[in-house]
Amino acid sequence: MGFKDLIGDFQVKRASQKAEPTSQRFPNALMKPKHVLVLLPGGLRELTLVKSFLPTITQLFKPADISLLSMPGIRVNDIYPRKGFQILTPTVEQLTWAGLPKQSYIEHLKSFKFDTVIDLNLEVSRFVSTILLGFPEAIRIGRGNHLGDPFYNLEIKTKYLRDERNIYRSLLETLSTIMNKNIGSTTRYSSS
Repeated sequence: MGFKDLIGDFQVKRASQKAEPTSQRFPNALMKPKHVLVLLPGGLRELTLVKSFLPTITQLFKPADISLLSMPGIRVNDIYPRKGFQILTPTVEQLTWAGLPKQSYIEHLKSFKFDTVIDLNLEVSRFVSTILLGFPEAIRIGRGNHLGDPFYNLEIKTKYLRDERNIYRSLLETLSTIMNKNIGSTTRYSSS
């Protein structure tokens, strides 16, 4: 772990300690999202898997606007279709020396008025942690036993530990159940 990592960890820890808890009423808070931010993973394999779940995410949160946020330095325009999604990719100028998003970038994201943030990262990321902390009023959904409070206010634990496809499938099916939407029987997950 380098000096930049230590500084980044310290900044995330300090921000998480300052985070004010907000209360949400579930499942009501999930029922009518208007603007959804999906935090994409950084690995190519995971990005390809998440792509196959985009139709499910669209159906689950219909008619909300859905934006995809890629990790810094990852260009997803070649992998992801622009049709129906806004793809956000931070530039080097929008990051701090430690690789965290600058406050001006968080403010830029806040201008989209995201009320739901879904973290599809399977690994802990300081960049993602900072983004999650930037939306205290939003529903912040993530995988259980991953980051926890105050980063998420809805954690979904699955029985799968290493099977990425089933982790994503389980997470979305559980959200569907909470929201009383039947997406599992009508949506097919492609392997592309």
